[in-house]
Amino acid sequence: MPDKTAKTAAKATAAKPAAAKVAPKPAVAKTPVAKPSVAKPAAVAAPKPAAPKAAAPVVAPKVAAKPVAAPRVEEPKKVVTQRQGFKANEFVVYPAHGVGQILAIEEQEIAGAKLELFVINFMKDKMTLRVPTAKVANVGMRKLSDPALVKRALETLKGRARVKRTMWSRRAQEYEAKINSGDIVAIAEVVRDLYRSESQPEQSYSERQLYEAALDRLSREIAVVQHSTETEAVKEIESQLAKSPRRGAKSEAGEGDAEGEAEGEDADGDDTAVADEAA
Repeated sequence: MPDKTAKTAAKATAAKPAAAKVAPKPAVAKTPVAKPSVAKPAAVAAPKPAAPKAAAPVVAPKVAAKPVAAPRVEEPKKVVTQRQGFKANEFVVYPAHGVGQILAIEEQEIAGAKLELFVINFMKDKMTLRVPTAKVANVGMRKLSDPALVKRALETLKGRARVKRTMWSRRAQEYEAKINSGDIVAIAEVVRDLYRSESQPEQSYSERQLYEAALDRLSREIAVVQHSTETEAVKEIESQLAKSPRRGAKSEAGEGDAEGEAEGEDADGDDTAVADEAA
């Protein structure tokens, strides 16, 4: 009996260390369980959703900006050198302003409609005018007179002055209409009729204004046609005026009588002009 008890006790003691050895194994299993519980990767994954930076559609507007550059291709189309028989850099006569130069023929959009315009520069007046190409005929714009027509205008200056027996206000309107007609011969007639030599009575203020306006228009066109200066053109005009029968130093008897009648008409006209201005 004592032997059996001792063996049983020995077995029990032997089983205890075995149980102790087995116990630490589950503890080791617990520690690895704690490792997967490290939710650090989950925290790292959280900022990734903020990647909706894919809002790269902001780049789309940049692509839309490219079509805006497309209209620039139309610029070459605006380069036009000729319209209605008129060319760029050509000198023309605009009735209301006289001789000017076409700087360019450009296209502009006005109220949604495209218009072609002549850009005309009047250097002496320091003015630039834009005239629709379609309205050139209506405004009376024309080319420079040819040399033959200029010669005819100069011959007109040598003729006798023709002054009507009418009120100065009416005559002034007729002179203005001739000046603004753009007709070089008609303008020469105004210069001839309003010219006064040193031996003749002085002009009234309104007469002088009309005379200088007509002289300016005539001298500008003659200067451009003859490729000379305006000063030279004015001298040529005055030399032709001096050849007029009324203003010549010598005249025949018959011409003297006609001169007296013409001067009488002028005197009436001058009196009327003074009365009009005084009123």
